[in-house]
Formats: sequence, structure tokens, C-alpha cells
Amino acid sequence: MPTPSPFTILIHGGSGRLYPEPMSAAKEAAYTAKLTEAAQAGYAILQQGGRSLDAVEASLRILEDSPLFNAGRGAVFSHDEVNELDASIMDGATLRAGAVAGVRTVRNPILAARAVLEQSAHVLMTGAGADAFAAQAGLEIVDPGWFRTEERWAQIQQLKQAQRAAPAGQPAPPPAKYGTVGAVALDQHGHLAAGTSTGGMLNKKFGRVGDSPIIGAGTYANAICAVSGTGHGEFFIRHAVAHDIAALVEYKGLSVSEAAALVMQKVAAAGGVGGVIALDAQGNIAMPHSTEGLFWAYVQADGTAHVNVCHMIIE
Repeated sequence: MPTPSPFTILIHGGSGRLYPEPMSAAKEAAYTAKLTEAAQAGYAILQQGGRSLDAVEASLRILEDSPLFNAGRGAVFSHDEVNELDASIMDGATLRAGAVAGVRTVRNPILAARAVLEQSAHVLMTGAGADAFAAQAGLEIVDPGWFRTEERWAQIQQLKQAQRAAPAGQPAPPPAKYGTVGAVALDQHGHLAAGTSTGGMLNKKFGRVGDSPIIGAGTYANAICAVSGTGHGEFFIRHAVAHDIAALVEYKGLSVSEAAALVMQKVAAAGGVGGVIALDAQGNIAMPHSTEGLFWAYVQADGTAHVNVCHMIIE
């Protein structure tokens, strides 16, 4: 029988800085606990011989249900003061993918993305149509108020107040943290998968969609490499970040660390910020970022959970 692959689950909880002040010990503990829980959920599936796609879904579902992250229940508000959710998932073994953008009523957007992958002939569905498809697929539908948290509500109100008080023509301040969540996994069969989920950009207008539901930008997986990103989505789309990393590994023979670092350097040189998690078919991982920090956790075949919620700049 073939030797099982060195299975791995690697997740992220966004990049950047949470607050102008240092994070409290209680907040750090909460993030550490939730990231650990999500990583271990994916690991449990992989340990039992389950599929990488299932592990990615399990990990992201936990993060979507937590108000700590800008995804699912912790999603930021748009300019119209609604929560609009995006997600995507990709199976590296088959190159099949599914994504949703601008959904407002499906409790777990990552499940909707997987339903698009498995129950439709399409890759990306948007808005009310995507919500209707999710309901038809039997997914849990909730009142839009379920996604509201008081912390996120205060955040949009404070931003709007600051904009009203700012001199005319002054641009809005950039967000302090890109709280998108993502996961990449390698199963014992050697198959990779990737997924990403987000509430999008705080105060976004006009139905703006970022990179998270765009296959090749915020999410990509093939037989060689799996990638999930978090950051300024417009730059991730323009540079096809997730696919570019996988292509450098496949066609140029770069290590996953070299490829991820090179692409993130290109994004930074263009003025974009953010980070990625990447995983190759040998279980090698990379987590480069151009922000003050990247929240991540991973568990490999030995079962040890590694978690990071620090704000140190990693060059």
C-alpha cells in the first residue's frame, strides 16, 4: 500500500492589527482558543483518513460561527449597514471550485460555496440568487440580523462619524485588520484543498466584491499547491495572487515558501497589503505577510497544534 501523505491543516484568521492599543490577554486567549478549535476540527477529519475538502470546510465553519473574525457572524458592515458575505472553496484533486458573493441569509457561506461546487454546473453565484440556491440546497438560512454584532455595528458607526468630521476630499483611513478567514489542507491521499470566507471590506459600497470568492485571487488549489489569502482584495485580484503562487511552484520549481514570499513582495511593491497561507503536496507550509501580523494555526500528522496571534512584523 502507498505511504500516507504527511497530512496537514493550516488556517488563518486574517492579517493586520486588531486595535491601536495592544490586545488584551483575554482577547488573545479567545483568538488562540478559537483558532486551535478550528485547526483541530480539520485535523480530526484528516487523521481519520478524510478528505482535505471536508477538513477545510470543517475548520472554516467554526471560524464563520465565531464573532471574532470578519466572516459569517463577525462580518463587518457595508456602507448601507448590511452584512454581505463571500466565500469560496476549491478541490485541488479535480480543480472543481465553488463560490458565493454578497450573500445575506445563509448561515455558513463556506457551505454555500461547496454546494455550488457539488450541486451546480457553475463556479460563482452572487447576491439574492446565491441565497436562493443555498436555501434550495437545504442549507441553514437565518435572519440577516443573526450576523450583527455590537462590536461591528459600533465600528461602522465610528467610521462614518470620522468621515463626516474629516475635511472634504480626505480619503477614508484603511482598515486596521483584514479579518478574512481561510484554510488549506493536505489529506492522507495526497490531495490538497483550499477555502476562504469573509465579510468583505468595512464600509464597502456599490456591491463591491473582493478577492475571497475569486478563484485564483483569494483561493486556489491544484495537485501541487493550495493557497488562501487575506488582505486588500483589489491587489490580490490584479495579481492573481493564489494562482500565481501555485504556478511558481508548479512551473518554476520554487519552494512554496519562495513562491509565496515572492508574490507577496510583488503585491507590497504595488501598494497592497495582506498575507497568505500556502501548503504543498509534501506538507511544506508558508505564511508570509506584509502587515503587522497574521493570525494562523496549523496541525500536522504529529497532532501538535501551533497557533500565532502576535502582532510582530515578520520580514
